[in-house]
Amino acid sequence: MQILLTTTVKDNAKTVFAGFTRELFIALKPPLVPLKLLRFDGCKTGDEVHLSLGFNQHWVSVITQSGETDSGGIAFTDEGVKLPFFLTYWKHRHIIEPNTAGGSDIIDHITYKSHLPVLEYLLYPVLKAQFAARKPVYRRFFGMP
Repeated sequence: MQILLTTTVKDNAKTVFAGFTRELFIALKPPLVPLKLLRFDGCKTGDEVHLSLGFNQHWVSVITQSGETDSGGIAFTDEGVKLPFFLTYWKHRHIIEPNTAGGSDIIDHITYKSHLPVLEYLLYPVLKAQFAARKPVYRRFFGMP
């Protein structure tokens, strides 16, 4: 399954990428999820993020790619190497593209799989809502367009 969300912000791509910090990651925590950030190295290739979701569920993602895009933006990809029981695959590409207004578009492109296709469909609205909740946080950190 895939989820694709775009958020337009005022800051340029380099400023936005520099703002993907531990502080932002904590602010992006989905509401009502008992998530605890255990480790945050950053957003460059080889960096890791470790999370505890409660109920002895852990999530470890590794940044497998980071760099400039062909259009002058910046992108990085995190892939799950240890996932909670309800997921078997996770790939989240973060793309920060310059836009014609001088700001940026933050694109969250998520691909995920579960043990059962029906569970993927059940997770879709929950995950989409959690990532849609990032929009006001992005705008608070990087400005309204």
